Amino acid sequence: MRQFAALSLDLDETLLDGSGLQESIVATCRQVAATYSLLDARQLLAANTQAWSAYWPAVESTWTLGGIDGAAVALEAWRRTLAACGCVDPAITQFAAQTHAALVRQTQRRFDDVSGLLEAARSAAIPLVLITNGASDTQRGKLEALDLECWFDAVIVSAEVGAAKPEVAVFKAALEHLDVAAQRVWHVGDSLVTDVAGANAAGMVSVWLNRTGDRRLHDAPRPHLEIRSLAELFYEPLRRDRSIGDGS
Repeated sequence: MRQFAALSLDLDETLLDGSGLQESIVATCRQVAATYSLLDARQLLAANTQAWSAYWPAVESTWTLGGIDGAAVALEAWRRTLAACGCVDPAITQFAAQTHAALVRQTQRRFDDVSGLLEAARSAAIPLVLITNGASDTQRGKLEALDLECWFDAVIVSAEVGAAKPEVAVFKAALEHLDVAAQRVWHVGDSLVTDVAGANAAGMVSVWLNRTGDRRLHDAPRPHLEIRSLAELFYEPLRRDRSIGDGS
């Protein structure tokens, strides 16, 4: 049996419901088109989709490790979007990027089960750390928008430590903030590739948050525990001696 003593949590699609992102892009295109009447919202949306699909794969790793911040990525994506629509005015690019940043912030929300977990953990004096991949301005901006950072003993952002999940180094950075053995820390996340594989390699208990009931392929990393909701972690009051099997 493994003893439960601390929780490590992922951010995106674990605590942060990212379903509003598309909504923010659509709203940005409409606002840009309304402000600059020569542009068409539907054309902007199609161009933005194409711009991101071409640009993001080339810059994701650099963004994740801090080589470029989120604001610069967004600005370039909107520059490419507008250029594809025949607009090369830097002022309009700035307007689009700033409008989108504000709308993204407005659409960011916690999943419904997050507050209950955080409150239960605090009530039971369970230490919490957060591990997230991404640029510092992007990820810390999300935490600020969601009023989350105050709940954690430590926040580990890949760009700030120069390592990203599933690398063991980023999990070790989190463990350094806990006076708890790795095997007594549960890491909860939605990704088998980054969260489960990384936690397993670091000697932590991996908990796959499978909100949509996806089928795990036989060759995918195997979690010690699979849950559909964070609420499953606190059906009973959290206790320092809570335990699970070893997942074998």
